Amino acid sequence: MTHEVVLRRAVAADARAAADVYLRSFRAALPTVVRPHTDDEVREYIRDVVVPSRETWVAQAPGGGIIGLMVLDGELLSQLYLAPDWRGRGIGDRLVALAKERSPGGLTLWTFQVNRPAHRFYERHGFTAVEFTDGSGNEEREPDVRYVWRPGPDGSGSP
Repeated sequence: MTHEVVLRRAVAADARAAADVYLRSFRAALPTVVRPHTDDEVREYIRDVVVPSRETWVAQAPGGGIIGLMVLDGELLSQLYLAPDWRGRGIGDRLVALAKERSPGGLTLWTFQVNRPAHRFYERHGFTAVEFTDGSGNEEREPDVRYVWRPGPDGSGSP
């Protein structure tokens, strides 16, 4: 029997590992984007705000380590990050499916314009780019794009 990655709600004890996934993923995927907060500030925010007050999910590897983070805030998919060495194994697909299940009326998210792999990933999952900005509305001051997913008549997200 193979051991599978488990998706579960985050608990307080997961906060540091989840923050570390975020930090590693951000550095790997977005090396040109300036982060406005220190690593310690990110860890504190995830510990003190995200895990206790948002619908926070983690992907846990068979050995017990946290390898993915997903945060929902109503219809906003506010964060989805995977440890770089776990990309391409279907975990992001499972997290998006979970987000759609948790928010069946639709989802919205923001990603940076420079993050082309994220654009392809979300478009493959039925999200449509609906707004492009110059970045003046985000902390990083980095041009971004808003994506929206709405379920189709059959619930698939396809028209």
